[in-house]
Amino acid sequence: MKIALLIICLCFLSTFSKAQKKPLPSSNMMIGKEIYVKHCMTCHQVDGVGAQNMIPPLIKTDYVLGEKQRLIKILLNGLKGDINVNGDMYSGEMPSQALLKDDEIAAVLTYVRKSFGNSASPVTIKDVRRVRATNKTVSK
Repeated sequence: MKIALLIICLCFLSTFSKAQKKPLPSSNMMIGKEIYVKHCMTCHQVDGVGAQNMIPPLIKTDYVLGEKQRLIKILLNGLKGDINVNGDMYSGEMPSQALLKDDEIAAVLTYVRKSFGNSASPVTIKDVRRVRATNKTVSK
């Protein structure tokens, strides 16, 4: 009886330990996803592919994976005119998202930089505050 109980306990611990090794989504990523769904998904699509020649993709582009400051400025100022993304031209207009709070911008940009096959560093609230304090229109 004691041996059977020991085996059951060991199996449970083994299963529990394996389950704990899986990375849990951070609350910041979940918040970022919620903001993405509410403010970004209509144009950039559920999988970040955008719309051909109108809305650029968010998948492995310099705009997403590159300099955080430029990406933050795009959210703060919006974006008009033609842009070249991964060799393709896009001409859709992105409205400013400056009404989002600093923590919301940080969360949604972190979500985008870590989703859709992207693997970039997070955007912090401090990053957003710094850019917002010195905000000028983004250059393409």
